Amino acid sequence: MPTISLKGHLMPQSPIRKLVPFAEKAKKRGVKVYHLNIGQPDIKTPQVALDAVKNNNIEILAYSRSEGSETYREKIAAHYKKYHINVSSGDILVTTGGSEALSFTLSSIADTGDEIIIPEPFYANYNGFSVASGLKIVPVTSKIDTNFDLPPIIEFEKLITHKTKAILICNPGNPTGYLYTKEEIQTLARLVKKHDLFLIADEVYRDFIYDNTEHYSILREKEIKDHAIMIDSVSKKYSMCGARIGCIVSKNKDFMATVLKFAQARLSPPTYAQIASEAALDTPQEYFEKITQEYSERRDTLITELKKIKHVKVAEPKGAFYCIAELPICNADDFAKWLLEEFHYNHETIMIAPASGFYSNSSFGKYQVRIAYVLNQEDIKKAITILKHALHEYRYKNDKITVSVASYDIH
Repeated sequence: MPTISLKGHLMPQSPIRKLVPFAEKAKKRGVKVYHLNIGQPDIKTPQVALDAVKNNNIEILAYSRSEGSETYREKIAAHYKKYHINVSSGDILVTTGGSEALSFTLSSIADTGDEIIIPEPFYANYNGFSVASGLKIVPVTSKIDTNFDLPPIIEFEKLITHKTKAILICNPGNPTGYLYTKEEIQTLARLVKKHDLFLIADEVYRDFIYDNTEHYSILREKEIKDHAIMIDSVSKKYSMCGARIGCIVSKNKDFMATVLKFAQARLSPPTYAQIASEAALDTPQEYFEKITQEYSERRDTLITELKKIKHVKVAEPKGAFYCIAELPICNADDFAKWLLEEFHYNHETIMIAPASGFYSNSSFGKYQVRIAYVLNQEDIKKAITILKHALHEYRYKNDKITVSVASYDIH
């Protein structure tokens, strides 16, 4: 029988999507599933984007340019000025989602066996992108006890070797909601310049910032213009996950020329999705103010409800719409599967993402789950009530748990 590649065997399953078959079976049994597992916003896509596709009179759906349409890239560059990011259309390459942007980036800067330093827990697909590119992730671990604060920069510097090609951050972070300060970005900028590395920032959640804080982009640091690579996407900002449009932004001409070769190999990003994404840039500011307020309130509701459950530990995010919670369980993978296969509370259950998949070493995060607060506040309250009852019942399933059932206040 033909054999599968070693790379294929090493490719990790998505901790976010691997439980989908169990969720579908639960639904077929008549169980309602509250999806806390995936960052699919329930906010309506801006009407201006939908109308741009509906009202278009294209007669031939032709290839677009490999780097994306010129008008769209010019409009993106103009849009970034509101964030004090000064780039031109030539500094932007449109990709099929932020995922392709990351994949092209890693393939362009590193060879098999090279290393990339990433604070963890990190977006689970960084594992997959690294395996596909033959890269080794060197993690700098942050802790839930310190709200996933960035570890001291010395922890980064002592991991740098001749194989290190880049430091990759997600700002604000998925799955933690951690928001990097201006001072932290500037410190990382000095570090990559000192060691001649790339600094890659996944900034797709930049518009979801809470508590009167500010997002500071790496592209505002002019001293590292040849080191800085920004990843962006329309998926979350405009609730357009299905459009699959992202982009790479960098002033490094050699890097962008290399990325273009990868883009040419896949031909072009989808035309209609670019039309929708270009139109979405005309979305009024009130749209973002409204959804930011909504997500801030959802976050507060989620954190408040989780803190009512004894022995549950939760980090408080400053951005994005995720948080990591540590539960009194022995194995989050087993618990997440059990929730869908065996448990229901009044014919309802929840779907969560086990956090081990957000670490480079799957032995980490065994007691943790990622929760996406993309449901309305009433549904969030219902979901956490279900979680309380699930933890109560799960105690009897696994006698390794030492926390007393009586400690749960489920009434």
